[in-house]
Amino acid sequence: MKLMLVRAWCVCVLCLGLGVAAVCRAQGLERELEAAAGAATLVSVKNLSGRVTVVAAAEGEERKRVSLRAESPGAAVAESDVRTVAAGGRVEVEVKEGRAERDRVDLFLRVPGRARVRVETRAGAVDVSGSLSEVEAATDTGTIRADVPLDSLRYSFRWTASRPRFYSEVELGKVEEKRGGRFEVSGRFGDKKAKRDQRVKLDLETERGVILFGVDPSSVPADLRERQLTEAARAIIRSGNQDLIEAIRKITPRFVGEYAQTLPPPRGGAPVLALATKGERAVREVAPQLMRVNANVTDRQGRAIAGLERKDFSVSEGDAAREVVAVETSRTPFNLVLLLDVSGSVEERLDFIRKSALAFVNTVSPQDRIAIISFRDDVQLISDFTTDRSLLAQRIKDIEAGGGTALYDALAYTLVETLKPLRDERTAIVVISDGDDNRSFIPFPYILETIIETGAVIYPLYIPSGLIPASSAPSAVTSLDPTRTRFLTLTSRADEEGRKLASVSGGVYYPVRRFDELQLAYDDVVAQLRTSYTVSYQTTSVPTRGRVRVRVAREGAVVRLSPVVSTTPQSN
Repeated sequence: MKLMLVRAWCVCVLCLGLGVAAVCRAQGLERELEAAAGAATLVSVKNLSGRVTVVAAAEGEERKRVSLRAESPGAAVAESDVRTVAAGGRVEVEVKEGRAERDRVDLFLRVPGRARVRVETRAGAVDVSGSLSEVEAATDTGTIRADVPLDSLRYSFRWTASRPRFYSEVELGKVEEKRGGRFEVSGRFGDKKAKRDQRVKLDLETERGVILFGVDPSSVPADLRERQLTEAARAIIRSGNQDLIEAIRKITPRFVGEYAQTLPPPRGGAPVLALATKGERAVREVAPQLMRVNANVTDRQGRAIAGLERKDFSVSEGDAAREVVAVETSRTPFNLVLLLDVSGSVEERLDFIRKSALAFVNTVSPQDRIAIISFRDDVQLISDFTTDRSLLAQRIKDIEAGGGTALYDALAYTLVETLKPLRDERTAIVVISDGDDNRSFIPFPYILETIIETGAVIYPLYIPSGLIPASSAPSAVTSLDPTRTRFLTLTSRADEEGRKLASVSGGVYYPVRRFDELQLAYDDVVAQLRTSYTVSYQTTSVPTRGRVRVRVAREGAVVRLSPVVSTTPQSN
């Protein structure tokens, strides 16, 4: 064995005053192993009870070593726990069995570019990326993620004891069922006649695991089964939003293709709401050389700033400053979508959800228009926008619950379908949910991007389901396979995601645990929406083509513009 470097480290924590001796945690080791260049290097890794991450050196980087790092979230990693052999361009790494899961050993390897890699685990996740010539990976239930060049790639993904579950950045071949209940997805990308030293072979096999190809694990939806399109999914496809359509296509390409063939050719670009946030669209001429715009002003935490006066505002058109002649608190009606989670996770609290919806309807002003959408596996339009409170109350009483939770699909549907006709009006979405999604086609990161594009304001009111206490939810740090955990266990990322939804949209996040807190949240949402300002300013006789900017002389103030609309109440 040629061993270039052996290094161990230890982080010690001394618990003072508790009668506890020094504890050694997160101890591991590092090794540099002699290898060869390019495909002459074969790296074999066997780590049946831990994770394995392999990264190839960047193109053009001269590297003839394999760098190995072994870590454990529990007990220290001893020299004898990891066996390594390096000879003749072949590197073998094997972790000794017998450690408990909490004391597992995770391996991180950096290998020469164009090396060949073979990895074997049982339940541990495998992550292989970079310019490699050949990758073979096998697991029982572990997730396998691969990200390799597509210039000349031959691939084969196999499941030996379950139906396939995979998610790919590019469209893969057709799923084929083999003898003995085996399934395979195989095919080629790029130049089939490329030179041998440019070809890549990818061979992945798992019993019941998930295979990810070229995607970020955090962007993977909770349900990877190929399934029929929901109404929410069909509406998203009709919208023409290519990013969202592509996300659905990755889950169920056949059904997306079949449905797309039934639609007329798309006209123009994808519908967006973001035009309302551009100053030149938000401004309205109310008299000769007098312009008016609505300004919503919040602090860095997204809270509305009240009590502003004319002296606090400044306006410019392009590079030219304009005189602010008046600032008034806006009383313009707004359009609200109430998005209600009626999935199985809240079924026992359906009466609570109904009462919550009624309380919200009774909180907003009579002239404000409300639409109600419920969601479980799919969306259901309970009521389109209306000011008829008795109609809303009757529709709310008819709501039923049950099924999975497609929260992200419901948000996407609301953004591209329900709010589409209102892109120049004041709109907001209030979400009442436990925040746990387990059925959407659309991954969470795509929702964030769509919210930013559309300019919609989101107010998540999340009521914890209580199905899994926070203390027992698996940790991304200690879980053996975080991706697989998402598919097998209802883990709550609701709090973090709720805060992100509010942050990127300019709304406010409300974690709600009691009914009285819900009413306080309603009152605050209405106060937030009501705290906007109508700014009137003097312009020149010749319209300025430059963008209109409104600034507020407050530290950390954020200004979002929306058009001045008629104050005449509207109804169905």
